[in-house]
Amino acid sequence: MKRYILLLAALVLLLPVEGCAKKKDKRHIIGFYNVENLFDTVHDQGKNDYEYLPDGANEWTADKYAVKLQNMARVIADMHKDNGMWHTVLGLAEVENRHVLEDLVKEPAIANANYKIVHIEGPDRRGIDCALLYNPARFKFIESAAIPYDFNTKIPITTYNKKEQEDFRTRDVLMVHGTIDGEHFAFYVCHFPSRRGDKGQDLRARAAEIVYNHARQMQQKYAGIKCVVMGDMNDNPADASLSQHLHGRRNLSEVKSGDFFNPFWEMLDDGIGSLYYRGDPNIFDCILVSNSLVNGKGFRIGKMGKYYGVVYSKPYMTQQSGQYKGLPFRTFSNGKFIKGYSDHYPTFIEITR
Repeated sequence: MKRYILLLAALVLLLPVEGCAKKKDKRHIIGFYNVENLFDTVHDQGKNDYEYLPDGANEWTADKYAVKLQNMARVIADMHKDNGMWHTVLGLAEVENRHVLEDLVKEPAIANANYKIVHIEGPDRRGIDCALLYNPARFKFIESAAIPYDFNTKIPITTYNKKEQEDFRTRDVLMVHGTIDGEHFAFYVCHFPSRRGDKGQDLRARAAEIVYNHARQMQQKYAGIKCVVMGDMNDNPADASLSQHLHGRRNLSEVKSGDFFNPFWEMLDDGIGSLYYRGDPNIFDCILVSNSLVNGKGFRIGKMGKYYGVVYSKPYMTQQSGQYKGLPFRTFSNGKFIKGYSDHYPTFIEITR
């Protein structure tokens, strides 16, 4: 009898664990992080990476590189701890090459995630690319593609003349197609053209148009596919690139066929930022989801507290004193290595079913 009671008690204790496991299987964290110039210490042929060499302007040594890797891994590990799971998919911007990604995923703090890497070398003159890390136990990779920037558009491009357009080099958009629990997803990892003296709106509008057109093609090819566009857009949610050319909407109720929902619009309106300029909050680090993740069957975007997204920050990721107190704790300040993290906070959303 005593043995029977002990066995029954053990089974009762297991029930919540199984329930939690099933619930966990229905949740996935999708994130993005601009890791601010993740360069190794070796020159890559054809790249303008000279300031990130031991004899370059930043005196970028193996010790500094090791600190940078540890810092990025710490942030990812803390997101895992707080979410109760590793990211299923994590997009990255400002990575130099596959080598730095291989070094990153081997960092002890995140090695247990067993992240796989998707990276395609791009044409950016600074030598930075977008990349994607994914959990192979939860995301089944099918294909990837680099979507190049071009000027084949009806949008008036006034920032550059024809010769400058021919010479223009920027980051490719990384598209990664795969499945989560049998449902098709297309992830677009972006780093739109930079603001040059608060200019370049037309360039970013074209970048958004390129992504949107490709997503529509994928939706035509794979009925019901979930499209997620993430990245450093160098624009805020209400700017034309995201609200018009990418068809981003502020509210779930506004999302119709062909639209995207941008959960970070409301957050910015409430004064939350993923980066700051002259003390003002911005959210360039957006994650937008297609109508199929709002009104479709299967997985949908889930609410995470008050909002449908998170700008993730911790005190150690934030400058605690001085001129830039309260802002993201970046790697360099006034040319000096200050052992910081990034000038952007990471963002993420949750999908559930």
